[in-house]
Amino acid sequence: MDGILGINDEVIKAALSASIEARDDRQELNICNRSSEVIVAFPRSWSPEDWFPKDSKAKSFGDDRIDRKKCPSLRSIGLDEDARVNKAFMERFLRILDDESGRLRSEVKKALDDNKQIIFTGHSSGGPIAIYATVWFLEEHRKSKKEETPHAFCLTFGSPLTTDRTFGHAIRRERWSDHFVHFVTKLDIVPRILLAPSSPTRELLKEIASFSDPHHKPASIDNLASFFVNVVKNASCVANYAACQLTGSKHTLFDTMSNFIKPSPYRPCGNYVFCTEIGRSVVVKNPDAVLRLLFCALQIESERELLNIAQKSLRAHWTYEEAINQSLASANVVYLKNLRELPLSSNDAALNDLNLNLRELPLNSDDAALNDLNLNLRELPLSLDDAALNDLNLDATARLCLRAAGELEKRKQDNQKKIQGKKVEIERYLDALKKYRTTSEDEGVGYYDAFKLQKKEEDFKANVKRLELAAIWDEIVEMLRLRQLPDEFEVDKEWVDLGTRFRGLVEPLDIANFYRHSRTDDAGHYMKEGNRPSRYKFPQRWREHKYQLPPMQQSQQSLKHFYGESSFLAKVEELRTKPWEAIKDEVPVLGNRLTEWYKNKEVEGDLFLQESTLVKWWQDLCKDHPDAELHNVLPIPPVK
Repeated sequence: MDGILGINDEVIKAALSASIEARDDRQELNICNRSSEVIVAFPRSWSPEDWFPKDSKAKSFGDDRIDRKKCPSLRSIGLDEDARVNKAFMERFLRILDDESGRLRSEVKKALDDNKQIIFTGHSSGGPIAIYATVWFLEEHRKSKKEETPHAFCLTFGSPLTTDRTFGHAIRRERWSDHFVHFVTKLDIVPRILLAPSSPTRELLKEIASFSDPHHKPASIDNLASFFVNVVKNASCVANYAACQLTGSKHTLFDTMSNFIKPSPYRPCGNYVFCTEIGRSVVVKNPDAVLRLLFCALQIESERELLNIAQKSLRAHWTYEEAINQSLASANVVYLKNLRELPLSSNDAALNDLNLNLRELPLNSDDAALNDLNLNLRELPLSLDDAALNDLNLDATARLCLRAAGELEKRKQDNQKKIQGKKVEIERYLDALKKYRTTSEDEGVGYYDAFKLQKKEEDFKANVKRLELAAIWDEIVEMLRLRQLPDEFEVDKEWVDLGTRFRGLVEPLDIANFYRHSRTDDAGHYMKEGNRPSRYKFPQRWREHKYQLPPMQQSQQSLKHFYGESSFLAKVEELRTKPWEAIKDEVPVLGNRLTEWYKNKEVEGDLFLQESTLVKWWQDLCKDHPDAELHNVLPIPPVK
């Protein structure tokens, strides 16, 4: 495990032991202080109130948006969408964090002072608490702006899914994914349980808790089977819908149903270790592959097996010590890394025949589903040891889904290379606009006003470059909307800085073009919701996140001040149309911000030329309202 996951077997065993001992009847942290690590284990609970919030009737899965103030990284940066988590588990974690004793904070601080690695761990419903605690720790480390890798791991055992797709995206974007390792036994029902709505799940919780006694006999076999089937059916719905999205296929039934019945929002995040029944460990890091494995590994071959598998599934939740010890002792670890080259069949004769048939399919097969996968079936390997895949009940369809997950990873990398190839072109256009700006300043007109007037051939050429750049950045934004670029793209320093330069040079031209054509008559002002292009919003948010700056919409007391260093000219244009009484409070704020931006070299000096729109308007305000104390606020010549 150490070579793949970066954590040794003894630490895994110690974390498992601590998490099992952290019982719900004690309701307190179990701290295990070792020579090199401090293990913080969170207790599990089977109380429905700890799984589902009291107000969860409106939300079938008990999910809620993350509190951005507490977890600013858990969002999609460009889209500005917050992650969703299980509200009850998050509230439970916050109660532990803010407990009067301050034990969690003090134990973490002491571990850091002693230069020890911190392990957050939990079995069952203690797992989500460990996940949220790890995120809290990583957020605190990020705020400190320390460059060294934080010494923390999250190890969960049989944890339910309680984080959504955006949460997983944020974890991968911040390069935190390898800090999370989740162990799941093949048949354990709990990791799948929150893929089903809360109503039937509440009853199932009681049954799972009872199976901690290995001799327990359920009172009603029929009820147990019904609860089990409900979870499996919901897992099937989520997994198959995700597979359709993954492969680009359309499934009319799923699309129609999703308009009325919302599937569970919860998805895997971090690295998963599947423990099979014969002691093999299968490591999977791709979240789409993990979701498929969670569904496939719990399949029932015949209805006659239903009652037996249902009971095995509940008992499996209480066998982690045996399963983990067996897996670690055998040292039989399979890492499903190159998903694109997974075999499509097992070694038995029937599936080998199927495998041969698949290899003989024409590349232009009429089968739409296969075409959607974009797989070159003729290039399949003829021999591969796929015993691990057999252990997890993966048929040819499931393996196609895993290969499609690998194809998506590859496509994202290819898209980044494509965009990377356009950097030279972007730089060339930006350099040309920089030269245009210098020329305009030398002529005493200024960049913004020269472009707005459009009197010279150079202005026309600048407009062409503006449109070329807009097309490139619109393509980047669209790829991000469709999740067709790697998760780390939005925090890549080169792209963050390039996006900042792009905004500073091109957005003023877009604003000038907007007001030159009097688009306010139909659309309202530039900064009105829906008018400002996403090609400027996205890189602005990248910069705010990368350099931990206050978001533009939260940096002022009022949305009236909703503008930044690349878009403030839109605010100037808006204020010019309003009477003094309506703007007298905003004008000094604008002046102070402009002065600060100028000192920090975030805006250029050509804005303050005598013939610029800004200076003319400002000097008129100074003449008309001498008591407003606007003189000498901006770095411009005094009014004569």
